[in-house]
Amino acid sequence: MGRSESQEEDTLADFARDSFTYPDGEGGKTRTVLRKGEGPAVLVVSEVPGITPRVADFARRVVDVGATAVVPHLFGRVGKAPSAGYILQTMSWACVSREFTLLASGRTSPVVEWLKALARHEHDRCGGPGVGVVGMCLTGGFALAMMVDEAVIAPVLSQPSLPLPLSGKAKRDLGLDAPDLARVRARCGADPELCVLGLRFTNDPAVPPERFARLREELGDNFVAVEIDSSPGNPYGNRKGAHSVLTEDLQDVPGHPTRDALDRVLALFRDRLLS
Repeated sequence: MGRSESQEEDTLADFARDSFTYPDGEGGKTRTVLRKGEGPAVLVVSEVPGITPRVADFARRVVDVGATAVVPHLFGRVGKAPSAGYILQTMSWACVSREFTLLASGRTSPVVEWLKALARHEHDRCGGPGVGVVGMCLTGGFALAMMVDEAVIAPVLSQPSLPLPLSGKAKRDLGLDAPDLARVRARCGADPELCVLGLRFTNDPAVPPERFARLREELGDNFVAVEIDSSPGNPYGNRKGAHSVLTEDLQDVPGHPTRDALDRVLALFRDRLLS
């Protein structure tokens, strides 16, 4: 028998539940937000299909470094484990949603405005020098787009998959409109300490090497790429279809490159938010 929705949510019973509305007042978009911990805020923006048990586990690691993990519920069911059918269902929903730009090049997804407002809210609430953001998969590039806001000082792009790389142009696209990209470039140019951390598996067709090459071109030394070997017969045991660096494909063993990637993400939050 499958797990009930209440049983799924019980796996995240240690997280407090709240809601956030933007724009403020009647007519604004309201979403559930899960929180855990104390200290400066880190937004954990979940991958498809939603806030899975592994996404929650990653958020707990964020808490362990002394930060507040803030997990907005954008899609899916809270606590439900991934499956092929569940992933397909969520992707189908995202394809028709006006808030996610899956195919168009040179466009920032509209949901980023809501996320930027949440980041500002959490910065005011939690304090500290700024906010960290981790985007994953469908939301991977959102961490970059959110850098338009000065509050975001520790962005992590984990397997950024939008726009879907269905053409040569799309493979190089970063999912930002021109003014947003210009603002991100300006911030990087003004602050050599600002680190944009990107994670991908080398054999992942959803995150082609052309996208990381473009990030290097645009951001220079401010972009730090962590590219994990998932080629056939790789020495690390990464599966052919490895995609989710910090969650489903994490091998939490010291010395494994996915564990090294996790440690690097957590070190970024310690250095930028807690030092």
